[in-house]
Amino acid sequence: MIDHDYHTHSLYSDGRLLRQMVAAASEAGLSGVGISDHCIVSERDAMIEVRNDIGFTFDATYERRRSAIERLRENYDIEIYDAVEVDYDPRDEAAIETFLGEADFQYAIGSVHNLENVNVHYESYFAEKSESERAALVDEYFEKVVALIDSELFEIAAHLDLVERNPALRGFATESHYRQVAEALERSRTATELNAGRVLDDYGEYHPSPTFLDVLQEYDVPITVGTDSHTPEALTDRVAHLAEWFEERAIEPTELAV
Repeated sequence: MIDHDYHTHSLYSDGRLLRQMVAAASEAGLSGVGISDHCIVSERDAMIEVRNDIGFTFDATYERRRSAIERLRENYDIEIYDAVEVDYDPRDEAAIETFLGEADFQYAIGSVHNLENVNVHYESYFAEKSESERAALVDEYFEKVVALIDSELFEIAAHLDLVERNPALRGFATESHYRQVAEALERSRTATELNAGRVLDDYGEYHPSPTFLDVLQEYDVPITVGTDSHTPEALTDRVAHLAEWFEERAIEPTELAV
């Protein structure tokens, strides 16, 4: 039974209207939905440029969204969580900690999206690199994921093997990477998620991959639900798919204490 979706986006980052996302979650039969818009908090010039290019400036607008959520709570019989998804890099920890402390969200999701200040989805950039360079970048990616978990800044570590979405970086992840992440989660308060962000389209898989998930279950890591939806239609479709997945595997999704 899927009761909560902790990972969705609205027009305050790269999703659809807030009201549309909440309505879709309610129609899908959920008891709670987290609106976790993207945010880049960094004082590094390269990432400030990235942030401004793609418009992930939620740190400047979260108070407006919070007011909108409060109004929606009066009209919908569903818990609406005021959350955020923050791009993580160890060099930005101080800035992230300050922002999260000031903003006081109900929970925060941490994600590693960038290598060499380039989004890991950009196939053409990484395809130009040699095999050894790409393998080294995947090593770096998982090192950052472990650092994210160890930072204890976030309630959820999102899409742990995001590099698998990029054909140029796919296939370099190893069981050793998976165990490093699992061990970090085992010693942390941080949970992870079954992320359905590409399960019904081009990538066609969940995050983490089945092999990775087997390792996480070996360490008894808590797993929440995250559709990673940017549209109402995606939320509806992914909730149904996730519910079937959890039922087939007899796994009970973890609910956050929010």
